[in-house]
Amino acid sequence: MTDTELDRAVIRKIRDSFDRQGLMRHLGARIAEISAGVVTLQLPFRKELTQQHGFFHAGATSAIADSAGGYAGFTLFPENAEVLTTEFKLNLINPARGDLLEATGRVIKAGRTLTICQLDVWGVTGKARTHCATGLQTLIRVQANPPGGADRG
Repeated sequence: MTDTELDRAVIRKIRDSFDRQGLMRHLGARIAEISAGVVTLQLPFRKELTQQHGFFHAGATSAIADSAGGYAGFTLFPENAEVLTTEFKLNLINPARGDLLEATGRVIKAGRTLTICQLDVWGVTGKARTHCATGLQTLIRVQANPPGGADRG
């Protein structure tokens, strides 16, 4: 699905939504790539994101994996839809370490209501990449709030 160019409005929709995410801002995550059905996020290393052994904490790893997959699915949703994660499973397969983590969400089955994504997280130092986590995610497409609807806080 990565060979499809996205309309600028879709890219803007993804970036605007990402910018509203307080957790991603708090963690210091940024969007590295957006294409149809694929989104990659990067999380630079900071001591505040580590666990007791100095690796990136599984919570940070999981958070960027979840958001990468959610936005990958969101690239394929119609204009009047929003995205929510209903379930995800992430296997931590190597210690998450490096100058940054890179999480890629990739749609493997886009449905009318449910969308399934593959999640992969890599620890990156220079050109070296270590696969840290892999998983699957289920997203649900929901109706967007109308103008003047619920506060998004």
